Amino acid sequence: MKDVNLDIEPGSFVTLLGPSGCGKTTTLRMIAGFESPDEGEIYLGGEAINSLTPNKRDTAMVFQSYALFPHYNVFDNVAYGLKLRGLSKETIREKVMSILDLVEMEGMESRMTNQLSGGQQQRVALARALVVEPGVLLFDEPLSNLDAKLRVAMRTEIRRIQRKTGITAVYVTHDQAEAMSLSDQIIIMQKGVIAQMGTPHDIYYHPHSEFVADFIGEANFLPATVKRCEGGLCTLDIAGHEARVLSQRQLPSGAPCRLVVRPEAAVIGESGMIPCAVTLSVFMGAYQYYHVTVGDTLVKINDNCPIGKRVFEEGEKAFISFSPGSVHLLSEE
Repeated sequence: MKDVNLDIEPGSFVTLLGPSGCGKTTTLRMIAGFESPDEGEIYLGGEAINSLTPNKRDTAMVFQSYALFPHYNVFDNVAYGLKLRGLSKETIREKVMSILDLVEMEGMESRMTNQLSGGQQQRVALARALVVEPGVLLFDEPLSNLDAKLRVAMRTEIRRIQRKTGITAVYVTHDQAEAMSLSDQIIIMQKGVIAQMGTPHDIYYHPHSEFVADFIGEANFLPATVKRCEGGLCTLDIAGHEARVLSQRQLPSGAPCRLVVRPEAAVIGESGMIPCAVTLSVFMGAYQYYHVTVGDTLVKINDNCPIGKRVFEEGEKAFISFSPGSVHLLSEE
């Protein structure tokens, strides 16, 4: 971890995203107090918390393994933190039943945890963390043990509950779809540093580097040369053909660059901007998936809703096009 500076707004949902070993879980564990930074300070609501043990911090964590007590029923698992605080039985029951209603587990308070599905266990773990009303709720890859369909359902539930409670949430994942669907802000980490921080929309459409563009979604990278840039519109030479793109950066004429083209932004047709050769054509239901080559560069294309469209077969010649605002320019610096 090197020079990591984060400022997380109250009530926001922030996701730490990156490959294994990038530092995202270490960052989360330092916030929770399970690890200590070698230098620097961690503040929670203006209070420095480096010296506080995990149980003294105004945080609660939802773990990947759920970490439920197998010999307790649902009610007692959720009530555990409240009992440690010495609250009355009436107050505990009121809070537990209210939070079970929030996570849609009402009526299951007497069930043992081994009688629950994975999704239900995750809801209990979430309820146990929420019931103590922490200032910050921490998530350490909480959905990685669930099957794909249940993961989608649970991330929707987590976002609903976070919005309803207004709690500040910090979430760790390596799944970019989770990060995109859950977050107000995404922090992409690479080898212990922050590669980029921004809204899902900004990171997807305006990546700062090839690493970010390739990690958040799928991307094609077309080598190009700048011919001229005027008033936010750059004219490029791509494999000997001219293309115009919108750019926030004014690059000098002759500068080498790379054009980020998302698979859904590229349009394939019998005419267009840049000629290509089709090397793969697969029907995927919602879209026709293509591999084409532009010069020596592979370009992946998702042609959405292919019904009634011309479908190109392997070995055919075609053209690709894109609108000036649907692509992003990266300099070779």
